[in-house]
Amino acid sequence: MSISRREFVRLMGLAGAAGMLPRSVLAQAKQPSDLYEVPKFGNVTLLHMTDCHAQLNPIYFREPNVNIGVGPAFGKAPHLVGKTLLEHFGIAPGGIEAHAFSYLRFPEAAERYGAVGGFAHLKTLVERIRADRGDGNSLLLDGGDTWQGSGTAYWTRGMDMVGACNRLGVDVMTGHWEFTYLDEEVIKNIGAFNGDFVAQNVKVREEALFDYKFADFGGFQEDAGLAFNPYTIKEVGGARVAVIGQAFPYTPIANPQRFIPDWTFGIQDARMQEFVDKVRAEEEPDLVVVLSHNGMDVDLKMAGQVTGIDVIFGGHTHDGMPAPTIVENASGKTLVTNAGSNGKFLGVMDLDVKDGKLRDYRYRLLPVFSNLLPADADMAKYIEETRAPYLDKLTEELATAEEVLYRRGNFNGTFDQVICDALRKVNDAQISLSPGFRWGTSVLPGQPITMDNVMDQTCITYPETYRREMKGSEIKAILEDVCDNLFNPDPYIQQGGDMVRVGGLDYVCDPAGGMGGRITEMQLDDGTKIEADKTYIVSGWATVGSQAPGEPIWETVATYLRDVKTVKLDKLNTPKLKNVKGNPGIADYAGEILS
Repeated sequence: MSISRREFVRLMGLAGAAGMLPRSVLAQAKQPSDLYEVPKFGNVTLLHMTDCHAQLNPIYFREPNVNIGVGPAFGKAPHLVGKTLLEHFGIAPGGIEAHAFSYLRFPEAAERYGAVGGFAHLKTLVERIRADRGDGNSLLLDGGDTWQGSGTAYWTRGMDMVGACNRLGVDVMTGHWEFTYLDEEVIKNIGAFNGDFVAQNVKVREEALFDYKFADFGGFQEDAGLAFNPYTIKEVGGARVAVIGQAFPYTPIANPQRFIPDWTFGIQDARMQEFVDKVRAEEEPDLVVVLSHNGMDVDLKMAGQVTGIDVIFGGHTHDGMPAPTIVENASGKTLVTNAGSNGKFLGVMDLDVKDGKLRDYRYRLLPVFSNLLPADADMAKYIEETRAPYLDKLTEELATAEEVLYRRGNFNGTFDQVICDALRKVNDAQISLSPGFRWGTSVLPGQPITMDNVMDQTCITYPETYRREMKGSEIKAILEDVCDNLFNPDPYIQQGGDMVRVGGLDYVCDPAGGMGGRITEMQLDDGTKIEADKTYIVSGWATVGSQAPGEPIWETVATYLRDVKTVKLDKLNTPKLKNVKGNPGIADYAGEILS
């Protein structure tokens, strides 16, 4: 496929959308004549990727049409979708950049522009920019969620991604799903990683310090009780750049603590402030950046409370934001970015740093289109060799999709519905529950659904399924709890995922409601009202507290798909919504909007 250069003239010419100088000055910057022509600016270039979820090969990924913001987040990035998002960032509809950043006309645009991401294509882009900037003038930052999300990552315990990142040249990373392997596997993988792993908010439990099994690990700081190096100092473009790590704060809550029993996490604003102050006083950096896996809403709040941070490079919530948000705080301003997911984007921030100060910057969030970037031969060979032992299983065609299968969105996605339908049918359940994970690639209409696709949607280290009795009150409590994590107005209460997916169950949801009052009118598919004291057969997977007894979820889904042969959903169990009319974070909703 070929695309006229004219079609991607202007792509990412968004420096004027944000900056440290007046907009009139920034607007003078010329638009790039080519999608991947990023004019040199300043003396420091920071490249940022995040949440690739182990996607070594190019994929399709549909951006959300539901990303509702409530309270202070209403109408603000990242809670904008579709036309509203494009208008906010000054992106013309209908072209390649509109496809990259929105769900609009996704099937047609995906067919036209091709797959996105892939480490071989990403490496080509990284090397192009690095060569243009010159030796020693750039850093590549990885925001985490790198070692999880594919079959090969699961079977190699994340080591396939360590090898890929070493070949890509990642300089610094932090983590989240990295911590869903066993602690000894985490330490082993970090040991094999050529860059620096940083996380200021991960401590060793006090009771474990006396006989700590990783006391010889290079990042362990006994006096401070830190499990990993909190920061690193890099010389870039003649400037000293401090990179402070912020791992996902809720790891032991959102994921099994049993895998990492000796480590504690948390947001730790006070400790972050201490590290920023310490680094500025002792290291005398010219630039202080935070490599974060908080999620964008949490990063925005942190940027307003912690002073002295120049830039936060964020991840976790998979928000592909074309321009940074500028947050004012007591001592100045902090730029907050988020670079999407699945290897789809590469953030490029060029900074003018002089005399210990950030004077100005330019930012591009570049979509990685595999049709426009040739594959790096060395990386392509590595990927082929890495996948070879598992290729027969991964390429098995289980069924055919008759509609777009996707996940990302606050409520049920179509691939989520497939998982929920599989749990109900295979396990003979009335209701199914599936986690609101934001990772998971998309399948286009007419494409085969392979085992590779299924692993992309389900591949975690605690995949076991269950079938058990639950009271109606228990089901409501689960829905209310997850809904509060998603829609609590305080970002520090949120955990960054989407709503639990359901099968065989309908309900009304009020995102603007309070805890315990957001979920009402629960009923089965046939209209039977859910009663609080009545018992129902429920099937699900991904239990956090203890291991469930059933088979891995991918086996359940594969069994279901082999049986149905063709996937065209009869029903999407998406809730009726209240108090969302006029919210710019929802468009083309598949369910009913009541008010």
